[in-house]
Amino acid sequence: MQIDRETLQKIAHLARLNLAPADEQKMLASLNNIIAWVDKLAEVDTNGVEPLTHATLETDTWRPDVIGEPLPRARALASAPDHDEVFFRVPRVIE
Repeated sequence: MQIDRETLQKIAHLARLNLAPADEQKMLASLNNIIAWVDKLAEVDTNGVEPLTHATLETDTWRPDVIGEPLPRARALASAPDHDEVFFRVPRVIE
């Protein structure tokens, strides 16, 4: 597969890129190199290779979810820079 100038302009339009005419040849060469590399991957024999669901075999480690005592309101409010007796006070964002 080869990308021609018309296809490049369509891709640039869809991607909302302002591609300068001076850069078109360089971009065409780069895209065609990428397509050639992907075509080479199609030559690799993948018979018997299971598809991966993840790029690595690492797994997440999770801590057990243990129910504990909640932080008392007075203690939580004590570290707040501004509060009333019930709520944290924060600067107004929307006027």
